[in-house]
Amino acid sequence: MKKPLVAVVMGSDSDMQIMQEAMQVLADFDIPHSVTITSAHRCSQRTASFARNARKNGIAVIIAGAGWAAHLAGVIAAETTLPVIGVPIDSSPLNGLDALLATVQMPAGVPVATMAVGRAGARNAAVFAAQILALTHPDIRKKLDAYKKKLARGVVAKSRAVERKLAVHREK
Repeated sequence: MKKPLVAVVMGSDSDMQIMQEAMQVLADFDIPHSVTITSAHRCSQRTASFARNARKNGIAVIIAGAGWAAHLAGVIAAETTLPVIGVPIDSSPLNGLDALLATVQMPAGVPVATMAVGRAGARNAAVFAAQILALTHPDIRKKLDAYKKKLARGVVAKSRAVERKLAVHREK
């Protein structure tokens, strides 16, 4: 296996179901990635060490998913200059609003690119990581171009299907 370019980090194994969306997109783009569980609160030294050593370990982008207080992405961003993409997870009684606010409300100088809450956010985090990597990896750029074209074709196909369905209803 190639050396990982992206680290997918989550605060708990309970976040795995959501973060698998990011891992699947990375796999679809053939982007080597690692997976780590660490916690901003329960093992802060492990988290800081991970962030400080990520670049040395060949990581170019970090995707961090966490629920509840969701400080994981921010703690990682405080310890590295690598791009950090936060995925708020909707695992708390507040349905992810707390995670969203904790991830997006970072102080000046400690940026975290924050995605949507949940599955769509995890998928978009991986696409965004691919876009960052595509700046220096032409093979990933080509896959992104094909991906965007596939998305557009899907919209056109759905539009045609709806138009046909509506045309049939008008004729009756």
